[in-house]
Amino acid sequence: MFAQLLTPVGGSLGLSFLVAVLPVATVLVLLGILRRPAWQASLAGLIAALVIAILVWKMPAGLALDAVADGATFALSPVMWIVVNALLLYNVAVKSGRFEAFRKWVITHLPNDRRVVLVVIGFCFGALLEGIAGFGTPVAITSSLLILVGFAPLEALVFGLIFNTAPVAFGALGVPVTVLGAVTSLPATALAQMIGRQLPIIALILPFYVMAIYGGFRSIKSLWPLLLVAGGSFAISQFLASNYIDYALTDVLSSLGSLIFTLLFLQVWRPEPDAQFAITETTLAAERAGGGHVAPWQGWLPWVVVTITVIAWTAYKVALVGQRVIAWPGLDKAISITLYQGKPYAALWVFQPLGTGTAILLSAVVTALLVGLSPLAFLGCIRQTARQVWVAVVTVMLIIGLAYLMNYSGLAYTLGAGVASSGRLFVLLSPFLGWIAVMLSGSDTSGNALFGNLQVVAAQQLHLNPVLFAATNSSGGVMGKMISPQNIATGVSVTGMVGQEGKVFARTFIHSIVLTLLLAGLVIVEQFLVPWIIPVVNTLH
Repeated sequence: MFAQLLTPVGGSLGLSFLVAVLPVATVLVLLGILRRPAWQASLAGLIAALVIAILVWKMPAGLALDAVADGATFALSPVMWIVVNALLLYNVAVKSGRFEAFRKWVITHLPNDRRVVLVVIGFCFGALLEGIAGFGTPVAITSSLLILVGFAPLEALVFGLIFNTAPVAFGALGVPVTVLGAVTSLPATALAQMIGRQLPIIALILPFYVMAIYGGFRSIKSLWPLLLVAGGSFAISQFLASNYIDYALTDVLSSLGSLIFTLLFLQVWRPEPDAQFAITETTLAAERAGGGHVAPWQGWLPWVVVTITVIAWTAYKVALVGQRVIAWPGLDKAISITLYQGKPYAALWVFQPLGTGTAILLSAVVTALLVGLSPLAFLGCIRQTARQVWVAVVTVMLIIGLAYLMNYSGLAYTLGAGVASSGRLFVLLSPFLGWIAVMLSGSDTSGNALFGNLQVVAAQQLHLNPVLFAATNSSGGVMGKMISPQNIATGVSVTGMVGQEGKVFARTFIHSIVLTLLLAGLVIVEQFLVPWIIPVVNTLH
């Protein structure tokens, strides 16, 4: 059994930390400064990690390659299986005219104001898509729609990525929270309550934050009632569901609540017209000229079908039918986690032939049947999806392969130990542990599995509240979601920006840091000024 090394560079945690961070820095520099495509940045980071893991951390080459293969396989299923089928559903909607009908519905029923469309589609509708599919799908679909009503592709993607944060911690029926409870031995319900006392504040702020970027403070002044209703309804629903109902239902209830309340509010309140943000006359003229044979309300059809299907799929646990848990050959329990007292590191790949991706595939087929799409046209949608998504698939395989390699080699644990050894500065750095993990893996679940227990150990050593800092790992992780190469690669795949991931990353990076620092400030307040807000757990392990 290979025992992970924590301080292989001169026996120094500080020097080892500086070397361990090099693969992450490679990805960040190539994406954010040199503006290279995401697959190139991910490949370079992976190569750097392989060299460091094998030569410095003394990881056997066979184990290193096994770890990369395990990550790449996980990237294919379930991650990209979900994304590919969600984009297939999107292409069915486009081919059948239902996406155009959705655009017409937006233009017809919402005020002639791109700022309003940004809130309703980018925030409210995007949150619903995150609860259903996730993994970058909401960014791809909402940014495509924003482009159709006059947004530049780059700004549509950036705003979509920033909005794609608040719902992430409770995605996939609360799986990230369930995993966090399992790795920390803390009650998942208490962790969900704590996360539900952090992220609603971020959700309330997000519409105001994005509007300040897009339209400046005069737009906030003009639209503050709408921003308050959209963010407030999401925040209240998220708080109530995570604290008093069932954290597994948090995403569905908060996103539907926000979408319904915001649309209802717009029936009784509309902002003053502003020519600067009006949907262009060219776009409106095209809508009038097109007329179209598809009623605008039918634009909702694909999204209603997939929502009902996925909720039913999960409620009846269809994904568990035929599930196989496969121990990865040569890697499962072949490594001991030194930081966790030599605990054997499991390497289990859960194969679900009827997982969420299959539910979305069924939704695409049902939608195609309902709208009368011919088999030939459906095959054309499959070909279009393959052309759009293959670069994203390669990128995600590389970046998750890198994340798995850093985990199994011990590089990630050296980073975590370095942050945990920072004394009281840990309170400020804690959210960035989750941020790094999700930036690399694109998954809040993976981030919690990696650093959740480390947060608890560090908090106990520093006499801080373990529940707060375990939850902060998850809440901090969602801020890394907007700069994850996986998320960005999926977004650019349908917006004509493949190869320009570096531009998108550079635009979102600063906002990721700002929002993570905002969360860090909130953690300080919760720990030292209002500790009563932290759920009480009788037995802390």
